[in-house]
Amino acid sequence: MPIRHDRVILDPAGVCALDVRLERAGLLDLAMEDAGRAVADEVARRWPTGPVLLLAGGGANGGDAFVAARHLLALGREARVLARPSAHPLTRLNRRRWQAVGGQTRPLSPAALTRQAGSATVAVDGLLGTGFRPPLRPALAEVVAALNAARARGVPVLAVDLPSGLDATRADVPGADGPQPSVQADVTVTLTALKPALLFGEAAARSGEVVLAPLRVPPAWVTDVQVADRPDDATLAALLPVRTAAAHKGTAGRVWIVGGHPGMVGAPALAGLGALRAGAGLVTLHSAADVPLVTPELMAQRHPDLAAFLHGAAAGRRPDAAALGMGLGPAAAALARIVLDWQIPTVLDADALQPELAGQGHAGCIWTPHPGEAARLLGCPAAQVTRDPLEAARTLQDRLGGVVVLKGGPSVVARDGELSVSRGGHPGMASAGMGDTLSGVLAALLGQGLTPWDAARAGVRLHARAGEIAARRFGYGLGATDVSHELGAAWDDLRGAGKVPLPGVCAGPAFT
Repeated sequence: MPIRHDRVILDPAGVCALDVRLERAGLLDLAMEDAGRAVADEVARRWPTGPVLLLAGGGANGGDAFVAARHLLALGREARVLARPSAHPLTRLNRRRWQAVGGQTRPLSPAALTRQAGSATVAVDGLLGTGFRPPLRPALAEVVAALNAARARGVPVLAVDLPSGLDATRADVPGADGPQPSVQADVTVTLTALKPALLFGEAAARSGEVVLAPLRVPPAWVTDVQVADRPDDATLAALLPVRTAAAHKGTAGRVWIVGGHPGMVGAPALAGLGALRAGAGLVTLHSAADVPLVTPELMAQRHPDLAAFLHGAAAGRRPDAAALGMGLGPAAAALARIVLDWQIPTVLDADALQPELAGQGHAGCIWTPHPGEAARLLGCPAAQVTRDPLEAARTLQDRLGGVVVLKGGPSVVARDGELSVSRGGHPGMASAGMGDTLSGVLAALLGQGLTPWDAARAGVRLHARAGEIAARRFGYGLGATDVSHELGAAWDDLRGAGKVPLPGVCAGPAFT
């Protein structure tokens, strides 16, 4: 079965393992040829005329740059190469090949870069690749600064694999307090599969538009070493429940939202609306406070002693799924223990995300922390969570069990031994109540029979797609209710999966 390269995420260890396999098969040189040609084709597609300045580092990325220069020369383009000395055998080989076809190479320096960039149509960053670990050496930092200065003067930059100066595993930009911590690219042609730095945080912003250049190798060579997957809309749409003509409210899932205390009553109402719009048949809000009904279809019950009510429910009729923690207040951990003892599908959010609950979950749990809540659970600074969301999600899942949704842009879903990165969303979703809505969506999908793993992956994408659709109508500033009201449209849209573009990531025509 053909591999979908845009669904695979590789970290440096995975890239290294793939290179080892290619080398043992005698294919590493051919892989570099494919990579360099892909870079040349993308340059020619975007900038069809004018001189091209290529910067070749001492590692494998330098070899890619030399291959790209040779192919551009074959297309009749003026290609100028500035290079650092290299001990990498394939880079040295492709430097000789470049010279054999008449190409000239000049030493790389900030001054030479500034002179050559003045008349270039585009600059290609082939300085550093996925093997780089910060910090930049001073000489390279000066080159990076000169390249960014050329870009500021109007020369676009295309990076090979990822912008030089970035750590492929990190979402932050190492040395961001310095003057030029990494290359700012307009386009990044990444090879074989996506890298974490291209997806998260400031590092993704430094990468510009990402174009994927797949490497044609046996699928297992790539999937065996992937750090995470990134399911497409068709895959996730197939997980969404389908009602038959005989369905009724009792078969569509009974969901309880347990949350709210005096002064914090909006959160459970938003969760209830999310659950309703995501298809739950019966949604009841249970709270110690009077919760406003944002729509009359919701049911609400106020309990003077919420703990006593929940203890009583343990012996009586319980819901098909529950979501708890939204505005629940100081008693959240104790109330969560009661619900966890029911052993039903449960979403834990907000106040229910307490370190003391570690190890008390079960296989039916979905934990939904944002980075601040994740930091509380892990006992670390929030910056450590956002720096490496994949590792943070993996650690959280190990401590909490069940399934973890580490919310963000994008979110990471983790279960034992497996990570999945979400697609899409909109910056306008950075507002209060979005997490409450998502909790309701997840509870609704659990109540309709999805496993926690499937509910988490499909629910996160459904929520994100609703945000994208809401942004068309409401613009940049979105409210949580705006997103809830577009869940039906998002559901229908995902059912026609494959037609939804992913902002900032594409496959160029040369690679499809």
